[in-house]
Amino acid sequence: MPASAEERDLGTFDLTVVGGGAAGLWAALCAAEEGGSVCLVSRKPLAESASFHAQGGLAAALDPEDSPERHFQDTIAAGRNLCRASAVEVLTAEAPGIVDDLIRRGMTFDRQSDGSLSLALEGGHSLRRIIHAGGSQTGREITSALAQMVADMDRITVLEETSAVALVSDGERCHGVVTEDGTIRSAATLMASGGAAALWRRTSNPWGAIGAGPVLASAAGAELADLEFCQFHPTCLSAPGTRFDGALITEAIRGEGATLLDSEGRRFTDELAPRDDVTAAILAQARQQEGREVRLDLRSIDPARFPSVFGMLEAAGFDGTKTPVPVSPGAHYMMGGIAVDLDGRTSVAGLYAAGECACTGIHGANRLASNSLTECFVFGRRAARAGLEERSSRFPALPEWRFDPPLVETRQAVWEFAGPLRDAAGLAHLADDRYPLARAIGKTALAREESRGGHRRTDFTETDPALDLTHLIYMPDGRIELRRWE
Repeated sequence: MPASAEERDLGTFDLTVVGGGAAGLWAALCAAEEGGSVCLVSRKPLAESASFHAQGGLAAALDPEDSPERHFQDTIAAGRNLCRASAVEVLTAEAPGIVDDLIRRGMTFDRQSDGSLSLALEGGHSLRRIIHAGGSQTGREITSALAQMVADMDRITVLEETSAVALVSDGERCHGVVTEDGTIRSAATLMASGGAAALWRRTSNPWGAIGAGPVLASAAGAELADLEFCQFHPTCLSAPGTRFDGALITEAIRGEGATLLDSEGRRFTDELAPRDDVTAAILAQARQQEGREVRLDLRSIDPARFPSVFGMLEAAGFDGTKTPVPVSPGAHYMMGGIAVDLDGRTSVAGLYAAGECACTGIHGANRLASNSLTECFVFGRRAARAGLEERSSRFPALPEWRFDPPLVETRQAVWEFAGPLRDAAGLAHLADDRYPLARAIGKTALAREESRGGHRRTDFTETDPALDLTHLIYMPDGRIELRRWE
């Protein structure tokens, strides 16, 4: 009998990377430069990853008045006493070196007239420390450059428009990846498949950001963590019924002076407070206005600084140079994901994770703006190098389980019951959802009986000090364990 497509042997590698965004591209590049043979699997063409669309920049202490220590403190404060301090220390200490490395490789970042890097200010940061490329086109510039570097590396085999449908795992060790086109054998497998914010109906993310990585990893026996924490970006365009509803208006615009206005045209909050506070303020103001949207006033902003944002607004029928535009929060970034250590190792030997699909504990309950892209580089490199230390072992039989994407009904249910405001009655509805990650989000959000960061319970409105630094670990069998990370 001829072999099925999934049984076809696609080769043996030192490292297989699943995901073609910033974390995946960088990890593949770093592993190849260390001498490893790499297979990069990307569901979309490399130019269509979520990282490609990212408007934010990289956070790093680059100003002479700044320091990794100050960046550390800002991250810890934004994370609402849930950050893993050791991971934050690694991130903030290694971030400046990552920027230097990218510049040496020829990446071009925005600069001042004197040639110095242009540093932006975003919510929760005490100093300007965000670098961008092309204004709000940082993701496009970085992923395009990385994709070209990857294409030029002989040691990297790229499989574009190829979906991973399962991991080859015996529950103790991961041995490779099953794709829709065949099976890849590898000593180490690195999940870099992106986030899950599109599991919420109203989202700033591409429609494919459905948390496939955590679902695949959990099915293979890996632990997940912090799934109750999704960051809702405060300023997503409100254009119900159109394809522009939920489109992101970058926080950097607020850093340059854009203000949030109530229905009477009055400023009502600190636009540069951490994102969970700004989101809460917008929701409260909308309730006071009987559901009418708040507006973002961009009239003081030079459109040339943010051409992609003003272009999007124009396409959506808004002239941001003349009239404040309606905004409301949308799901933007998952703080939770596959639980990993500081080198990207999961609870399954041979399986690693980096980027938004991973949970290092850096972000705690509320991500500090622009730390995520920095995390992709810092921890993508660490995971790639650690993965090259793995050695091949006996290849088991292929698993029977295959990934099945969520239905539209799931996205609506997650938005309705696990949105910016949630309660026990609503969360209980997710317990029986057919999509594994929706069930896991519902269970962990139900178990955390407090409000903290991006997790806001209307039935438990206060923060419980007993849950400080306590992470909810979602086990492969659906149990939840409480764990404190050093």
